[in-house]
Amino acid sequence: METQEKNLTRGGAFLLQNTEAKNVFTPEDFSEEQRMMRDAVKEFVDREVWPNKHRFEKKDYDFTFELMRKAGELGFLSVAVPEAYGGMDMGFVSTMLVCDYFSGASGSLSTAYGAHTGIGIMPIVMYGNEAQKKQYVPKLASGEWIGCYCLTEPGAGSDANSGKTKAVLSEDGTHYLITGQKIWISNAGYADLMIVFARIEDDKNITGFIVPNNPENGISMGEEEHKLGIHASSTRQVFFSETKVPVENMLSERGNGFKIAMNALNIGRIKLAAACLDAQRRTTTEAVRYANDRIQFKQPISQFGAIKQKLANMAMNCYVDESACYRAAKDIEDRIALRVAAGNNHQEAELKGVEEYVIECSILKVIVSEHTQYCTDEGIQIFGGMGYSADTPMEAAWRDARIARIYEGTNEINRMLSVGMLIKKAMKGHLDLIGPATAVGEELMGIPSFETPDYSALFAEEKQILKNLKKVFLMIAGAGVQKYGTELEEHQQLLLAVADILIEIYMVESALLRTEKNVDRNGEESQKLQIAMTQLYLFQAVEKINTKGKEAIVSAAEGDEQKMLLMGLKRFTKYVNPPNVIALRNQVAERITAENQYCF
Repeated sequence: METQEKNLTRGGAFLLQNTEAKNVFTPEDFSEEQRMMRDAVKEFVDREVWPNKHRFEKKDYDFTFELMRKAGELGFLSVAVPEAYGGMDMGFVSTMLVCDYFSGASGSLSTAYGAHTGIGIMPIVMYGNEAQKKQYVPKLASGEWIGCYCLTEPGAGSDANSGKTKAVLSEDGTHYLITGQKIWISNAGYADLMIVFARIEDDKNITGFIVPNNPENGISMGEEEHKLGIHASSTRQVFFSETKVPVENMLSERGNGFKIAMNALNIGRIKLAAACLDAQRRTTTEAVRYANDRIQFKQPISQFGAIKQKLANMAMNCYVDESACYRAAKDIEDRIALRVAAGNNHQEAELKGVEEYVIECSILKVIVSEHTQYCTDEGIQIFGGMGYSADTPMEAAWRDARIARIYEGTNEINRMLSVGMLIKKAMKGHLDLIGPATAVGEELMGIPSFETPDYSALFAEEKQILKNLKKVFLMIAGAGVQKYGTELEEHQQLLLAVADILIEIYMVESALLRTEKNVDRNGEESQKLQIAMTQLYLFQAVEKINTKGKEAIVSAAEGDEQKMLLMGLKRFTKYVNPPNVIALRNQVAERITAENQYCF
């Protein structure tokens, strides 16, 4: 029944309708099988990865790929692969779960894992024909072979379809000759198989090819790149000089490479968000333990308010990020199931399922990567001078975290994409933005109620504020569309401000629904700290939305319209009973300090 109800919820629809707590998936809903898988991954990482972090920093590439092959033996590389091709064929939530707990201890291993399982294997699983899948996927799923993804070229940047690598059909029509240069290729130094994108003749779109890595076939490598972080992730340039690729190794069909690349990015974005979760848990735990051990002024620094503020915000962000990531993952999984039930094959179902929630995928990629960077930055600050030392885990964590804001489309690109896709969905009739935006406009013109509502029930005021924040988005985005029309996408700074409002709405709602669901089944007393984190995040989100809203309004509106929109912003971001922010932070900080770890 739950899945059927979710069929009514399209990607982006969270903005327009109220979601019931019972209809969201939370980390507390993991099945016994999922918890066992999580524990198995954690045990592997705690035994093999965390004690050897220094080896990654010394650029021990061999060690990274030794661990990749061990992970393959344990099945961690094959979670999303169908059983027919040597995989475990677990659902989307389970693949997120493995990605989450596998990725948190080392950015180098996380990058190798993501490049292999995400963009190395999945394009073949999703777009390959039966012969291609049988030939290549089992070796990749087991870790016998390592995969990489050759898309980016010098000068291409965010324009994925601008590649100049050429694929020329041989005179006898049996193979293509690929010539060109690829840059920033993760896993390149150890790859047995490459997904390579090239342009045939003057085609509008690029084409994908499956290319075994054979140096005798015109494939050569640059030296390992010297990088800010992810030191033991193999990153090289790859050069192709008339590399022979059999015609049967074309992936999908001619000119479909751009579509393959975009869909790989969609899946990659939400997986990248998952890959940032355990990094936050581990960073928060390390920061708490140091703060408890570090004595200054005759007491642990964890007892000082300035440190409590940092610890509370780190834990709060992680809790909210978990809530949103697994909510979206289950929505995708349910959408996939519905499409399979409707007669789609699994590949089509997964592609369409993820595509439906492209807005949520972009939201999560942006905010979780930024929360992770914030978490590591605050971790360094708590460690003080020791945080700057490579002998502590914080320095490497900060550097490794930094790349997440660039991966899978920069956060700026993803911000604009989230709003752009929402507007496109509205234009296609998939979402009704005009009706609700018009209703908000009419509300602004009307006389507000001066009655004080009854907010005695848990989250009564928070839910009302959430509704109002959605009105803020509709009000400002509606004004932007009305003024600029189809040219709105050219006003990037306005889109960035509006995107931040959209992001905070999704994150607030996800945390609120998770907490409410757990209160309903476990009682309010058991969720006191979760309630505190939810209320605290909402307060901070309101402040951020207020700031971004003002920026957008004063930049895009003038005169009476500006006054009306500013009045609406003030009305819709108003608390009747503002929370005691410092008290909430102290509650959260004191709990994790007592537990000596992230404990939610």
